[in-house]
Amino acid sequence: MPACQRCATARAALKRPKTGESVCKACFYLAFETEIHETITNNHLFSRGEKVAIGASGGKDSTVLAHVLHLLNQRYDYGLDLVLLSVDEGITGYRDDSLATVQRNQVQYGLPLKIVSYGDLYGWTMDEIVKQVGLKNNCTFCGVFRRQALDRGAVLLGVDHIVTGHNADDIAETVLMNILRGDFARLQRCTAILNNNDGTIKRSKPFKYTYEKEIVMYAYFKNLDYFSTECIYAPQAYRGYARTFLKDLEAIRPSAILDIIHSGEAFAAPSDSPSDKTTPTRGEKPAQRDAGECERCGYMSSQRVCKACVLLEGLNRGLPQLGIGKTDRLRRRHNLHEATSPETLGRTIEHMANVRLEAASARAWPSAAASPPPPPPAAGVDVGEPSAALSTHSASAAAAVTARGVGGTDDGPRLASRGALMEL
Repeated sequence: MPACQRCATARAALKRPKTGESVCKACFYLAFETEIHETITNNHLFSRGEKVAIGASGGKDSTVLAHVLHLLNQRYDYGLDLVLLSVDEGITGYRDDSLATVQRNQVQYGLPLKIVSYGDLYGWTMDEIVKQVGLKNNCTFCGVFRRQALDRGAVLLGVDHIVTGHNADDIAETVLMNILRGDFARLQRCTAILNNNDGTIKRSKPFKYTYEKEIVMYAYFKNLDYFSTECIYAPQAYRGYARTFLKDLEAIRPSAILDIIHSGEAFAAPSDSPSDKTTPTRGEKPAQRDAGECERCGYMSSQRVCKACVLLEGLNRGLPQLGIGKTDRLRRRHNLHEATSPETLGRTIEHMANVRLEAASARAWPSAAASPPPPPPAAGVDVGEPSAALSTHSASAAAAVTARGVGGTDDGPRLASRGALMEL
């Protein structure tokens, strides 16, 4: 390796993905930490005396964030009261192992730690949710629940501010996803480095302009203790496609990550923009209120019922898809489920059997319009109830209909259910 391009004395140990500079370890550490400090100060992220919760998952981003914030807080005297806040989603073989890493970090940095779990807050773990909804939409549930869990944990800790380890790659991926979805409202919000809406706990992203590769390099050269396994449910996530596309762009043009972020910033809505209150994408959306509280759980929400409660209602009813959009098709599926229930099938079979019985009776008693009138009875003949033979014929027809079912076969229940489904 050539000499370091910064100090020109030590031998370069790496080439920075963000700038292309060949630098030694010491210069890389200093540049990395200084850039984060400048991001914090230029955007006025913290105030002296704030109690700040670091969203700690045990992964590389949150581990490096805890290390750097702990370091900068001492180096530049931010005056922050730092704590660690973790969420246990209930993912066996993944989250339980990563939380062990967080607990070791707690000891290393001497910071308090609070862990909140989906099981305690919502009565569901992610493993249980995935069994219920499958792999396609599970990230929707996890994202909504995790955000609320962090807020609830922050309230328990009495913190003023939550910081998360979202890096430049994450934000660029989000910009791409919102463009691909045509979600202009989220595109206007997704690049914000600081969210401080009324009634919510302040959130910020000190790693907004920090490349993921440099975070990995910093963790590696600093020999930090972090958990490197990806979530076992993540490979099915839509974000993965945006990530692959972004990596291909980065290989051709390393500045593509920051270019995409800056493009997203150009769409950023002013803080008082009405776009924060409405979502004019993909058809009409329910009208939103000013920031208030969910009628069910008390969590801050612009709707009468927060998104987490909507999702929970679907889970608890056994129809989780109803809570995450595309409801017309899914409601029809729900009606289909009800139509094929044993009770509904029983009523349908009984109704169709009665229809067949009436039809059989009509055939046994031809109408006056279909045949000439019968001759008048002979003198002395009593005209009363139908003959025993005819009554026996009608009863046999009814029994045959009941036995054979709607389609004239022995598959009465199955064909009755098919008839019920066709009506839907």
